[in-house]
Amino acid sequence: MHMHSDVLIVGAGPAGLSLAISLAQAGFTATVLDQNPTAALEQPAPDGREIALTHPSAATLQRLGTWGGLEPSEIGHIRTAEVHDGPVGAHSAMQLHVSDGFGQAPGATATGPRPPLGFIVPNHALRRTAYQVAARTPGVRIIAGAQVHRVAALATHAEVDFALTTPPGQPSERLCAPLVVAADSRFSAARRQLGIGAQMTDFGRTVIVCRMRHTLPHGDTAHECFGYERTLAVLPLPDAVDGGHAQCSVVVTAQAADAARMLALESAAFTAEVQAQFQNRLGDMELLGERHAYPLVAVYAQRFTGPRCALLGDAAVGMHPVTAHGYNLGLAGVERLTQALVAARQRGQDWGDAAALAPYARAHHLHAWPIHQGTNAIVRLYTDARPLPRAVRQLVLQGARRLPPLKAAIVAQLTGKAPRWQAPLAQLGNALAAARPRG
Repeated sequence: MHMHSDVLIVGAGPAGLSLAISLAQAGFTATVLDQNPTAALEQPAPDGREIALTHPSAATLQRLGTWGGLEPSEIGHIRTAEVHDGPVGAHSAMQLHVSDGFGQAPGATATGPRPPLGFIVPNHALRRTAYQVAARTPGVRIIAGAQVHRVAALATHAEVDFALTTPPGQPSERLCAPLVVAADSRFSAARRQLGIGAQMTDFGRTVIVCRMRHTLPHGDTAHECFGYERTLAVLPLPDAVDGGHAQCSVVVTAQAADAARMLALESAAFTAEVQAQFQNRLGDMELLGERHAYPLVAVYAQRFTGPRCALLGDAAVGMHPVTAHGYNLGLAGVERLTQALVAARQRGQDWGDAAALAPYARAHHLHAWPIHQGTNAIVRLYTDARPLPRAVRQLVLQGARRLPPLKAAIVAQLTGKAPRWQAPLAQLGNALAAARPRG
């Protein structure tokens, strides 16, 4: 059986391309297939999503070489986060920040500003830089415009059957490799074809994302406002390069009907609602560009690996965005899967063997499961407007404000520097606080 590469990857999103780069740097060859044409991969259109990155995630992107492709105007810093429960200003907000001397931003100096809780980068910029680096990395082959219609894990190898979409009528082709990785979104067709099910949680809500200009500075502060009807996040972005106008990312999470109503509003009316919910804290606001809407569905695969196959990114774990762990989990998966394959090769083991992939599955599950479950539980709490849940929310937030160890654990989890023993404590406050931007 002729093997076309060491690993086949279905999905050329940031996770799939990052894995291809990581594997190539480790001496493997990788073929990435994606249904989008080359032009869409080279210059992805803005989709409104701003991705939160922890310190370890930023370090991974530096190692892969994709961080350096980001423009300075594409890297935002969150140095403080505030969590508001109920109407903004009705209760004291919980504030989170990194103490002086903790952590180090990429490229920052010891005498620079306070290190951030995390970084915020547009999703389309992460996609663009991942493609740029992957396309020039020896050992990586990208097949764009590929309609995958069969993914199979056999006893001796994995197969992917596809046909190019242009020009029309192209014959089907087959690629073979010791391992196939599904990285094609939380609604992964490759995952289903591999016979791996997933637990899906439909929250019945829609998230609306957009950019806004405002007249008052944001001070690199992120706000998470848990209203009783909808959730509002206001996330600091770098100032605009043309005139230095302050900008933020606005994320509104609402019931589907309310979200549809807001999407139908004229720009000025939509802006007025956001500005009023935020109590005019950033002064006059103005909508920039389009509003984008996404349904909120969380996904957790029944297993992350099997003989000749593995899941990565949203195909493995698709998170609710409130705790901003989604893309960070994907990059952590890149590191773990690369380590598992390198270790198998060093032992002279077939890296597509189930036993070789088991360490990745086990470590990724231990990392992702408490975050996924904790996030879903807190989402249910924060979307319940009954009196008792409201009281519990205030009790927890006010308690966290008065417990320095809990706040320290939250900060450690937000920055990605929490030790394993802190995970239960950190997750409690992390999910409740939800003070970092989406991912």
